[in-house]
Amino acid sequence: MTALVTPFRESLESLDRLRAEAIFQEALLRLSPIAAVEQVVVPALEQMGKAWEDGSVALSQVYMGGRFCEELVERVLPPSDPDRKHQPRSAIVLLNDYHALGKRIVYSVMRASGFELFDYGRMDVDELVERAIADRIRVLLISVLMLPSALRVREVCDKLKARDAGIMVAVGGAPFLFDATLWREVGADAMGCSASDAVAIVEAWMKEMA
Repeated sequence: MTALVTPFRESLESLDRLRAEAIFQEALLRLSPIAAVEQVVVPALEQMGKAWEDGSVALSQVYMGGRFCEELVERVLPPSDPDRKHQPRSAIVLLNDYHALGKRIVYSVMRASGFELFDYGRMDVDELVERAIADRIRVLLISVLMLPSALRVREVCDKLKARDAGIMVAVGGAPFLFDATLWREVGADAMGCSASDAVAIVEAWMKEMA
C-alpha cells in the first residue's frame, strides 16, 4: 500500500478530492477499512505534517486535507463501527484562547486516523477540569496560541493531579514551539509539534494503558 501513499498525499495537497477518493477506493479493494486508514490515510497526513514543518505546504492545505480525510473515514468507519480503534476516552480543547484553527486541524487528523474524541471547544481552567473529570477522560489534548494561555496549562495539570484524575495531558501550539522546554515547565506529559505528532503520542499512550 506504500505505493498509494504518495499519490494520495499529492491529491490532498492539490485539493483534488476526486483523485483522493479514487485512490482511497482503490485501497479499499485490497484492505479492510481500518487497514486502509492506517496504511494510506495516516501516513499521508503524517507526511503533510512534516512538509508543513519544513515550509513546503501551507497550513491551509493541512487543514483541508485533514477535513476531507475525516469525511472519508466517517463514511467507512462510523463511530459505532467495531473496527474503530480500542482507545482511551479522549478530548481536545482550546484553553483560554480564540484562535481555533490549530485545534481544528488536530481534531480532523485524529478523527481521520480512526480516533473518536470529545471536542470541548474553548474553555477556561476550572470548566475544563470539571468537564474532563465528569467525562472520565484519560487523554486530554490542549491547544493554545498565546503564551498566557500556555502558562495556564500549569493550573490545569495541578488541579487534575490534586483530584487524582489520572488524565494524561498533551499540549501544542506556538508557545511550545518557541520554547521546547515549556511543556515540561507547565506539567504536561507530552508536546506535539504537529497534528500527526498528536496521533503518535496517543497511540504510544494506548500501548502503555493496555
